[in-house]
Amino acid sequence: MLNPADEIFIEKLREGLPEATFREASDAYLTEPRGKYRGKGVVIAPATTEEVAFVVKACAKARVGIVPHSGGTGLVGGQVMPEGPTPVVLSLARMNRIRGTYPAENALVAEAGVILADVQSAAAAIGRLFPLSLASEGSARIGGLLATNAGGVNVLRYGNARAQCLGLEVVLADGSIWNGLTRLRKDNTGYDLRDLMIGSEGSLGIITAATLILAPRPRSVATALLSVGSPDDALNLLMLAQERLGQTISAFELLSRMGFDFMTETGVGAPCPIAGGPEWMVLAEIGLSSETGAEEAMMGLFEAALEAGLAQDGVIASSEAQRAALWKMREEIPEANRRIGAVSSHDTSVPLSAIPEFIDRARAAIEAIGPYRINCFGHLGDGNLHYNVYPPKSETKSAHAPRQREIQTAVHDIVHALGGSFSAEHGIGRLKVDDLERYGDPVKLAAMRAIKQALDPKGILNPGVVLAP
Repeated sequence: MLNPADEIFIEKLREGLPEATFREASDAYLTEPRGKYRGKGVVIAPATTEEVAFVVKACAKARVGIVPHSGGTGLVGGQVMPEGPTPVVLSLARMNRIRGTYPAENALVAEAGVILADVQSAAAAIGRLFPLSLASEGSARIGGLLATNAGGVNVLRYGNARAQCLGLEVVLADGSIWNGLTRLRKDNTGYDLRDLMIGSEGSLGIITAATLILAPRPRSVATALLSVGSPDDALNLLMLAQERLGQTISAFELLSRMGFDFMTETGVGAPCPIAGGPEWMVLAEIGLSSETGAEEAMMGLFEAALEAGLAQDGVIASSEAQRAALWKMREEIPEANRRIGAVSSHDTSVPLSAIPEFIDRARAAIEAIGPYRINCFGHLGDGNLHYNVYPPKSETKSAHAPRQREIQTAVHDIVHALGGSFSAEHGIGRLKVDDLERYGDPVKLAAMRAIKQALDPKGILNPGVVLAP
């Protein structure tokens, strides 16, 4: 059983921590973006790894729960704790230093509280690229991105957050510090604790710093929005692009007309730049190491797609401003979705060849439940689609809330039947604990529980996240 972080406990913390460590428990720390949960807690913001270790040791001794808090942008409730004894909300915001940059090694060491955009800027300052990119990069922090193994738009070329990390510094549940900030590319000295900690959502340890992998900056980049006849055509276009352009494809996003309809309905963003607003579109980007050639390569792909009947129309950015506008359009879709209000949102992945079947089967299943609107969009290149269901026009999501679980189960059952995942990039958090129990492999779940018990026997690290109590 856990104990609350009461006044006696807080006074003991004050004996070993500077006053600046203690923060007001404001909504910034106790709410999450979708409003599904409201947490509670005493907010502590250490500035050093040693201070984090001090807090964790104190919590372990007193059996007080710890909720790690990074940028607060997570979408599955992992950053708040609405039930149970009052925990310590451990904010990493003050651990925001770049500890070192190593251009010759294509590496950078950042503390967990560094904002993603600042890591990108630090990489750019030495002529490199940190390719992790997502809509919340102006507020999401490195610790949380690694803790959830974040994805984003560039996974196709550079991989998830796990693939962009060489080493970690982690405070374990007893307050000991694992000094794993290696810059080595090869190190076969036992179990890979780095990959275990990444994606564990703060339930096995508190990430305090990371060695991040940088990449050469592409010298010429081309971005295009192409209309396609169907998801099947989009998938075939991806294969054509890979045959012609290989590993130079950075992003390949599937967009539906519903996303643009929502932007029009909510007054978010600009109209669809392709005349007529096609039902399905692909937003693709390539980056070459040569000074020129990307735009010509993209035009060649477009012409080949037209000839093969895989595309009907398109827009290729001819300037950095146009390229930025296309990506701004993509990033505004989630905001329009938020304003409409989803009855049920799904972060799914299936094998690439199963994507058209998934979209067809899921649409039929939703239509059998009710006259809902569907906005299916996302990272086609790596099989990760956000399949979100919305109320009929002029109706509210709250009116349809009783159907949420039915809709979610229908979608997730299809995903599971196709060999997919109900959590592609957002994690489990608190929102999907029941789904993990329903769809998870029992042997894997047993192994996960054994690991949790071994590394956090008192259950103080992010209680209730990932695994059911």
